[in-house]
Amino acid sequence: MAVFAAPLVAGAQPAGKVYRVGVIAITPVARIKSDPTHYFNSAFRPEMRDRGYVEGQNLVLELRSLEGRMERASEIVAELVRLNVDVIVTTGPEMTRQAKRVTTTVPIVMFSRAPVEEGLVVSLARPGGNITGVTNDTGPDLEGKRLGLLREGLSKLQQVAYLGTKVDWEGPGGISIRASARALGLTLFRAEPSPNDYAAAFDLIARKRPDAIIISQDAVHYSHRRLIAEFAARNSLPSMSSYREFVEAGGLMSYGIDTQDIFRRIAIHVDKILKGAKPGDLSVEQPTKFELVINLKTAKALGLTIPPSLLLRADQVI
Repeated sequence: MAVFAAPLVAGAQPAGKVYRVGVIAITPVARIKSDPTHYFNSAFRPEMRDRGYVEGQNLVLELRSLEGRMERASEIVAELVRLNVDVIVTTGPEMTRQAKRVTTTVPIVMFSRAPVEEGLVVSLARPGGNITGVTNDTGPDLEGKRLGLLREGLSKLQQVAYLGTKVDWEGPGGISIRASARALGLTLFRAEPSPNDYAAAFDLIARKRPDAIIISQDAVHYSHRRLIAEFAARNSLPSMSSYREFVEAGGLMSYGIDTQDIFRRIAIHVDKILKGAKPGDLSVEQPTKFELVINLKTAKALGLTIPPSLLLRADQVI
């Protein structure tokens, strides 16, 4: 069987061809390399291996990080273009927008919210140009649902801090969560971090002393999830995020898309492009898997009892 299987594996990619894929992250490269649970290591890389790409043989991954400085995106994309990468993977609308300004020829596989509204693609079905990928845009109702789940878990909830930008607050998700707050009889206020500094937002939250904190879906919060979780713990604040990794870092709850599934699908897009597909012809996919994660250790530290009805609906309890 091995004799017959070998030609099949070798035939998966053109003989002698070495593919170069640039991946731009927000999280520092050193942290990614040391964290086996990071979606790049636990989802993207394994999916690429399953599709016949072996690093050091027929695949070179050019991993770069913005180190929390979004203004570096254009510079990094330009560097990757000079390296003649076959595909560039981006995370977030601003990173993708800057990549689009630098190159209109190198294929870009993005993970971004509202790519049509952000002007990144013409449509989800036929994106056109050199960009495709996966969106975390599931419609505005998800933000309202997250607030509802937080309210279900905290019977005495009255005032909630919303950690997000003005764009988040005034966009469809922000409109949804504000409508949900009114329907639930909750007071919601916004605490806006600057691109690389959460100090002012944290100071406002500490002064106003809300009953809980909910973090917007902006991808920038992912790289700061431990910082946010530690702030919430110091201030005895129950918290809700859209990323399960936030709960693993000590946050109370998360409800959102399955990030591991998203980055497996990004790898599938990359594979299709490397095999000759045009990004403009590949539809931008929407999430199909969602998960509720609850950290009971954090709940205990906060003196909270999570209702059994909510625990039964959780996909994972830590």
